[in-house]
Amino acid sequence: MATCPPYPTNPPRPHWWQRGWVRYGALTTLLAISGLVILALVREQTGTQGFLVGLGLAVLPVPLLIAAFRWLDRVEPGPWRNLVFCFAWGACAAALIAIIANSFATRWIATATADPAGADTLGATVIAPVVEESAKAAAVLLVFLFRRRDFTGIVDGVVTAGVTATGFAFTENILYLGNAFGADQLTGDSGFASVTAATFFVRVVMSPFAHPLFTVLTGIGFGIAALSTGRHHLRRALLPLAGLLLAMGMHALWNGSAAFGEYGFLAVYGAFMVPCFGLLTWLVIWTRQRELRTVREELPAYVMAGWLAPAEPHTLASMHARRLARQYARRHAGKQAARAVAQYEAYATSLAFLRQRGRKGRAGPDFAVRERELLDALWHRRDVARPALDHAARATAPPPVAPWPGYGTPGSHAGYGYGYGYGYAAAAYAGYGYAARPGGFAPVAPYGGYGHGHPAPAAPAFTPAWVPAPFPAHARSRPAYPSANPAHHQPLPRRP
Repeated sequence: MATCPPYPTNPPRPHWWQRGWVRYGALTTLLAISGLVILALVREQTGTQGFLVGLGLAVLPVPLLIAAFRWLDRVEPGPWRNLVFCFAWGACAAALIAIIANSFATRWIATATADPAGADTLGATVIAPVVEESAKAAAVLLVFLFRRRDFTGIVDGVVTAGVTATGFAFTENILYLGNAFGADQLTGDSGFASVTAATFFVRVVMSPFAHPLFTVLTGIGFGIAALSTGRHHLRRALLPLAGLLLAMGMHALWNGSAAFGEYGFLAVYGAFMVPCFGLLTWLVIWTRQRELRTVREELPAYVMAGWLAPAEPHTLASMHARRLARQYARRHAGKQAARAVAQYEAYATSLAFLRQRGRKGRAGPDFAVRERELLDALWHRRDVARPALDHAARATAPPPVAPWPGYGTPGSHAGYGYGYGYGYAAAAYAGYGYAARPGGFAPVAPYGGYGHGHPAPAAPAFTPAWVPAPFPAHARSRPAYPSANPAHHQPLPRRP
């Protein structure tokens, strides 16, 4: 008797709107149309000459702000396409929403109250912060929902929100500077006494970080939500909302500072904006140092499994050592090798963060698949990356330290030349170019093998999740992941 298979042999094809190229095309079309409309609106308000002057002045702080946010994201750099989307959303879609909504709301209030001056004040202090911060937060929400793999913590939220706000401020500065230039054309003012110079000084010199500072609060809320476990649904919903409300409040205070008297703007700037900017900068840098510490603490498990060389956790946890490795690869093997080393560093960092989430019970159901992808990516770049990382490890190694009496036998850690820096026995990893002998590292052949004259072995076969992997003698007591997902309790994939 024939029976039906438990699963359909031909799974249903996804609907046309679920295909990637359809979504990318729709998003690109939306941003392109928004850009054309906002270009026409700004040019209509400022005139062609004012638009060109505003564009030339507004573009000056953009490279500096993008470089600053990219520097913050150097530990685990996200893909450029996310940053391009965020900047385009802020400069086109968010700016268009803000211009249309602010103008409509201000005009409606002026008509309803017959008080144009009061409507302008209310629009600047209440309507504009709500509309603009909500429009910018939409980009952060989209990245959080649809690029979840690239959004793993506070730094990702800060970078996403900051780049979006940078694009928004760019378009807004074109409008303000273009209008100021038009006013100077009517009055004949020029030089430092002109409205254009004053506007440039306030918006570009004194406060280029204003809009990024507001929206970063929203990004921090999304970043903390990304660190929350899946069962805390209420917290994951309330944290981004709390960040958005804080961003609106700070934006309203900044816009309303002109109503506090002659020196209200300077008082708010010096007593509130600058300290908040310093505090958030410290928070982001502190978070970045925590990320480096995570790399140093989580990657040794993959050293014990044979996927990484013993010195790599320490080297990958130092931004200086990473830079030295990329420079070494570029100098000896060209730009492609330097790019491969940078990718190796990024994949290893993602692997450390993934393991930390698994150990804390925050990993998703694709934990094992994602771990396999990252390990495979590291393995295919090992021949290029390991000689460069070995050079960086030796260049940044601390001075030799004599072992304390009573702690092990002499020479048990001599393979590294500086005592107990990494805590792994050198003899177990001699096959990677670190000889078990006093005096430090053994030579590693640049970009060929592992330093002992033999070709690199083939990529290790992955052990299925339901088959326990064999453990060597030195790794039998490796702790398992404290996770509710059974796949997280399996040993790491191992080299044969």
